[in-house]
Amino acid sequence: MRARKGFAYGVTQEELRRHNLSTLLRYVHEHGPTSRAVLTASMSLNRSTIGALTADLTSAGLVQEELPGRHLGAGRPSLVVVPRAPHVFALAYEIGVDFLVAARVGLGGQVLDRRELYRPRGDYDIEDVMGHLERFTGELLSSGDIPSDALCAGVGAAVPAAVRSTDGMLRFVPNMNWDDWGDAPLGDILHRRLVETFGIRAPVAVANDADLGALAERTRGAAIGCDDVVYLVGEVGVGAGVIAGGEAMSGHDGYAGEVGHMVVNPSGRLCRCGARGCWETEIGEPAILAAAGHADGRRATVAELVAEAAAGDEKSVRALEHIGGWIALGVANIVTVFNPSMVIFGGLFGDLFPAVEGQIRANLLSGSLGVVREGVRLVTPGLGADSTLIGAAEKAFQPLLADPLGFVQEEARRGGARSGAEAS
Repeated sequence: MRARKGFAYGVTQEELRRHNLSTLLRYVHEHGPTSRAVLTASMSLNRSTIGALTADLTSAGLVQEELPGRHLGAGRPSLVVVPRAPHVFALAYEIGVDFLVAARVGLGGQVLDRRELYRPRGDYDIEDVMGHLERFTGELLSSGDIPSDALCAGVGAAVPAAVRSTDGMLRFVPNMNWDDWGDAPLGDILHRRLVETFGIRAPVAVANDADLGALAERTRGAAIGCDDVVYLVGEVGVGAGVIAGGEAMSGHDGYAGEVGHMVVNPSGRLCRCGARGCWETEIGEPAILAAAGHADGRRATVAELVAEAAAGDEKSVRALEHIGGWIALGVANIVTVFNPSMVIFGGLFGDLFPAVEGQIRANLLSGSLGVVREGVRLVTPGLGADSTLIGAAEKAFQPLLADPLGFVQEEARRGGARSGAEAS
């Protein structure tokens, strides 16, 4: 990540300054506390310019400068620029079919506080979900460790749905209450509730859970430095977040990555999307549990199934071999189409991966197209179960990172992006 070294034609000094402030804050956000010397080298700017940029960000309350904990060598030590969490944070929500997670995530990516709810699977309506998220938010904002001048930089929500990129509208939510969630303006609903209850007017971003998992893993997880990545998430349904050439692949309206609904078995089960034989009908959680003869649908059951197979239970072994074959088929198709350097197995796939990795690798290398697939790395998330949640926070931070001083000035004018602790 480098700053612009010169003045391109048509680029004003203010635009260059805004770009450099964005680059510096993004670097510190993604890499953590960083010395001025490292920033000078990374951004190819002189020390005085770096000093002026850090002074601007410090005055805006976004970073602070500290002496290094340990200094070796002669001369004055280089000050360390530190993201100012918990003074600057995002609210992140993950909405699942049978769980809800809310968190306060500081600038720099640290989860400062969180709330979770796991419950039996059901067609919960939006009002039910909003009620829980509102309660969680109140608890997160009333925490005693939030400074009075804290800035809520944004709100991000991850949903297992096809989300229209232009306005955050949920257009396709097959594994939740379709009558209630279909065409729901979730971003507008969240924004209204946050304003009315807590006085928070920060930007709200809603996105597909797999897309956000891919964003988080490339920013601070297993895929750092990888430009071509597929992040697979498996829960009740199956989705994929795709990064190609370093850019998120969203598709025309933002619906790319619905790999769970590619048909792999035309004579298979009827899917909730209306088609028959979708990939997720063969490898989603219901299919996994059915193959093993489990019907209780508890989230822990998949991990228990893997443990039983590892202990030699023949029924569990056969079930995993059956599911592994369908996973391997779909992964091979995805790798053939997108040619990623890495495939990350998130959600329940992370539990399954050790048991089915051999089948997946063998299928990737079979046939004449094995040469196309042989270089791909298969891994589990570097962020564990938090990939999607962290991705929601990363999405929420984007407006601040794009124009740090402009964002702070605009929020000060509106007077509504402070923590909301007083309102709660």
